[in-house]
Amino acid sequence: MATAAQVVGADGEMDVAAMERFTAAAGLARLGLSYAVVSIFGPQGSGKSTLLNRLFGTSFREMDALKGRNQTTKGIWVAKAVGVEPFTVVMDLEGTDGRERGEDDTAFEKQSALFALAVSDIVMINLWCHDIGREQAANRPLLKTIFEVLMRLFSPRKTTLLLVIRDKTKTPVEYLAQALKEDIQKIWDSVRKPEIFKEAALSEFFNVEVTALSSYEEKEEQFKEQVGRLRHRFINSIDPGGLAADRRGVIPASGFCISALQIWKVIRENKDLNLPAHKVMVATVRCEEIADEKLEHFISDKGWLELEAAVISGPVPGFGLKLSAIVDFHLSEYDTEAMYFDECVRTAKRQQLESEILNHAYPAFETVIEHLHCTILRKFKSDLAQSLRSGERFAASVRHCAQSSVVEFEAGWRDAVVKHVDWDVTNVRNKLQQNVEAHTESVRRAKLAELKATYEKKLSDALSGPVQSILETGKRDSWASIRRVYRRETENTILAFSNHLSEYELDQTTSDEMVIELRGHARSTVEKKAREEAGNILMRMKERFSTVLSRDKDSMPRTWTANEDIRTITREARSAALRLMSVMAALRLEDKPDKIDHALMTSLLDGRPLSQKRSIEFTSDLLASSTWEEVSPKDTLITPLQCKSIWRQFKAETEYAVAQAMSMQEAHRRSNNWLPPAWTVLLLAVLGFNEFIFLLRNPLYILGLFLGFVLSYAVWLQYDITSYFRHGMLSALLTASASLLPTIMEIITAIVNMSHNKKQSSHPSRRPPPLHAQSFRNNTCQDAQVHYHASPDSPSSVDSNSGEKSSSN
Repeated sequence: MATAAQVVGADGEMDVAAMERFTAAAGLARLGLSYAVVSIFGPQGSGKSTLLNRLFGTSFREMDALKGRNQTTKGIWVAKAVGVEPFTVVMDLEGTDGRERGEDDTAFEKQSALFALAVSDIVMINLWCHDIGREQAANRPLLKTIFEVLMRLFSPRKTTLLLVIRDKTKTPVEYLAQALKEDIQKIWDSVRKPEIFKEAALSEFFNVEVTALSSYEEKEEQFKEQVGRLRHRFINSIDPGGLAADRRGVIPASGFCISALQIWKVIRENKDLNLPAHKVMVATVRCEEIADEKLEHFISDKGWLELEAAVISGPVPGFGLKLSAIVDFHLSEYDTEAMYFDECVRTAKRQQLESEILNHAYPAFETVIEHLHCTILRKFKSDLAQSLRSGERFAASVRHCAQSSVVEFEAGWRDAVVKHVDWDVTNVRNKLQQNVEAHTESVRRAKLAELKATYEKKLSDALSGPVQSILETGKRDSWASIRRVYRRETENTILAFSNHLSEYELDQTTSDEMVIELRGHARSTVEKKAREEAGNILMRMKERFSTVLSRDKDSMPRTWTANEDIRTITREARSAALRLMSVMAALRLEDKPDKIDHALMTSLLDGRPLSQKRSIEFTSDLLASSTWEEVSPKDTLITPLQCKSIWRQFKAETEYAVAQAMSMQEAHRRSNNWLPPAWTVLLLAVLGFNEFIFLLRNPLYILGLFLGFVLSYAVWLQYDITSYFRHGMLSALLTASASLLPTIMEIITAIVNMSHNKKQSSHPSRRPPPLHAQSFRNNTCQDAQVHYHASPDSPSSVDSNSGEKSSSN
């Protein structure tokens, strides 16, 4: 049921604040032209308020017939119709022809009726069925005056006059309607009109409708049924064919309040106001003195001072009841002293006294509410922290704790409020809500930051190691592998992150932003790791070059024999290093092709002739740029110019390894190639044929040569002759000559021992030969094998020689 507001008091003054509160609370300002205004006037006690309440669901005050027939509605009241579209403003006017106003003073009745006609789309005129045809009871003089003033003061607008016949008798409604329309027409014809409206018809200004209702007291059910049918006529009343279909001159809803105020002001200015009577003036002064005295008594009241002091120190249970009792005591004293003064004045001053007392007590009430606010806020923070520690979901915990806070605040507010006034605690309630929301937001930010940091670390751990490992391989599909790892780990992490975010019930925009930030972190992690590896590219390239150059396909150390193609191996090692630089040159997290590998291979590792390569470089240098083709600058890790510089430095620092490998191969070739060239053998055979025949004829020479060969071979095995010549010819000859005589003596001694052992072997015991002779033979064989397989520069040759010396000694 809609609450009614009195916008015009019984004294004829419009309550501007009440009108503004009504329009604001009803939301009238935003409706445009989609609203209608319905008003009703008629004789006092004719059931106007009862009809409006049943018809529109309003709550206008109704007359209690058991207490007598007297004035119920004073002034003008407004309310919003319930369940009626469009938005309908219902106005209940003070009844006409009432004894309270007096017989002669009909100014307010005329003013209120004129106001209703001026602002309303539909004006309902409440008539008793048995008054139809009468002069005064049918409001004929009032309607006549209204018609005249309306055309004089305001621009005419077409208004619907709905004549409601109450307590319908057996007379058919058609006859009653005809009689009423004839009366209205006669009133219109008798009205003095301005020249411009002299020939105007009633239908140009009014649509006259008639309806009839049964007695509410005698035929209540029939009355309710008829009211229900009448209610349907007010639904969609502004549509074509509706009761308020003529919308000429309608004020927009946002200007309704101002328009009504100005119309009422114009109406009031056309009638001089009566001054209050002498007794009213006396009552005004005296009641005001009594009210001031009681106000002072309240301020110095001991109970109030104790209550006020208690409020300052902390919450006071039952504050509202205690304050209400003190206020009632002082108001009752006022009533006792002012009971014989004019009732209207007495009541007004009592209300003023009550208002001032409550205004004086309001700061204490504010303090109570502030204590309540602080207590509930602390409890909310504690409950929320406890709920989150117990593992409850964040949004559910916040909802539960916030609802509990609201319930506790409402209970505390009801305990603190006094019965005399409905103090507004909206500001404190809003402040509590804002503080709750602020704390919730603070906790949410902290939790989200913690959650985000956790998943960022998880994502960093999942990406950093694999990305570094893949980049170190330097394979052609390295970035394809990185993209697979990046997308898999990112999507899995985001899925888990989104599931955790759901418990915070964030709006879609915030949730999407956090997911985007996590994606950005994943990309930045890959980019950071790639830039770290790109910063160490020269070291990585040298490591890759060294690995490929010094290790074969089985990862075994490479022996630089004559079969190894150092040029091809070097090219493969450089190609592997260059491919590693190609991988490190740019960030490739999108499936976009690029020409970095082609540009590097063509420019830095092209196998074409030097003259042709230089001509190509002269015409178009693929690396003479600071950006890569088809790669954005933000994704560039190593620019083409930097690649050229790094490659030059790389080649300079790896030339020594290549030269060393070539030197080792050459040394190996020299150490294993003792036979002269074939042409020298053939030449010796031709030129030395006579000497060969001579040797065949003299076997002693052959024996001597054989002994010389054995002696030379023994010396060769005993000492590493080749190593002597590494330090120069003169040094080698001196060293060899110094060692020659001891060696010959050792060999002769060994031969003598061998012959001696042969003589002893003819003894039956056949003892084994001495250990030193057998050791010499074994060492001799072993040294021969070592010298055959090891390279001249290998450390093993030195170790073998030292072993031989120790054995022989």
